[in-house]
Amino acid sequence: MLRKITVDQVRAGMYVHELCGSWLDNPFWTTSFPLRNSAEVHKLQASGVRELWIDTDKGCDVEGADCALAPPAAPGLAAAPSEAAFAFQPQAPSGMRDELTRAAKIIQKSRDAVGAMFEEARLGTISSSAVAMPIVEEIAASVLRNSGALLSLVRIKQADDYTYMHSVAVSAMMVALAKQLHMSDAEIRDYGLAGLLHDIGKIAIPAAILNKPGRLTDEEFLTVKRHPSAGYDMLKSVPDMPAVVLDVCLHHHERVDGAGYPERLGVETLSKAARMGAICDVYDAVTSNRPYKEGWSPAVSLRKMALWAREGHFDEALFAAFVKCIGIYPVGTLVRLKSNRLAVVTDNSKSLLKPTVKAFFSLTSQVYLAPVAIDLAPPGASEAIVSIEDPDKWNIRNLDRYWLHE
Repeated sequence: MLRKITVDQVRAGMYVHELCGSWLDNPFWTTSFPLRNSAEVHKLQASGVRELWIDTDKGCDVEGADCALAPPAAPGLAAAPSEAAFAFQPQAPSGMRDELTRAAKIIQKSRDAVGAMFEEARLGTISSSAVAMPIVEEIAASVLRNSGALLSLVRIKQADDYTYMHSVAVSAMMVALAKQLHMSDAEIRDYGLAGLLHDIGKIAIPAAILNKPGRLTDEEFLTVKRHPSAGYDMLKSVPDMPAVVLDVCLHHHERVDGAGYPERLGVETLSKAARMGAICDVYDAVTSNRPYKEGWSPAVSLRKMALWAREGHFDEALFAAFVKCIGIYPVGTLVRLKSNRLAVVTDNSKSLLKPTVKAFFSLTSQVYLAPVAIDLAPPGASEAIVSIEDPDKWNIRNLDRYWLHE
């Protein structure tokens, strides 16, 4: 039986069915879990959660003095959500600065949750895809409020958490791309889950290989190339795992010209979902700093990927849709203005062609300026973008500081 209680009524031995309120207030990564000891009780009571539902068939009731947790349900018994009825909660548009603050919290919480979920997948203890849905829904909510904030912020990664942050980034991009393609809310959520879990097989790859600062040996590269199949094997036993998640996990390194891996599928047999996953995966990889390579700027990455699309790496039509949702001038892009100043794009939510920028360097005088924000969108604006610039050409380092801070 389900019973709604206040957090001060919680005690060890209860089984939490659902927490009331935002997933971001949940101190645990999953929404249903047993409270096994007093430490977990204190952790829950110290969080922002005020009310919750407990399942007295699986654990203690408020009134019960002595009881034990029920054994976990057998795999396959979890009720599947009604996908046809699913719809995202309406999201009011959010300004870049406000959404960056919220996105930072979502990214940190999601990163920790993905790490825990990957470990459970390695142990074979994930019983339902539903455990990951709150993560996807929070990521999607941020993208729906302001796609630029989370997509830009998640590019900034540390080497030791690259795999988890990369998963969050690809999830966000799959949501944005699915939305751009006018998919249903249920499909968008499934595609977001596919992005979140696409690299779960990397948990089976030794960290020394994944984080190696130099070039991989042929043997090491063969080990890395096993991660799509390893991930697929982990997820295929989860009974309600959407088919699109399994597909993207196994095939996100395939190419439309048939030169990818692990099955060398070509455009005739490669699904739209896998082709979308390949684009999102590569974009985040090439824009991220890695132990062996500094990431390219967003604009440089899009330019190189456009060339690769023409060469047969990606689906050109889907890549064009991806550019539309990321923006011609993604946040963090270095541009030259008509006034011969260098500026960084700080917000493209109002206009993809005429974003808000922050000018900080005079090419005429070759001096740094006090950064000034400029909205290029108003009619009759005197300033405009002349070209996209490569930060390396001008020896610009740590460009992100100009759009991350006021």
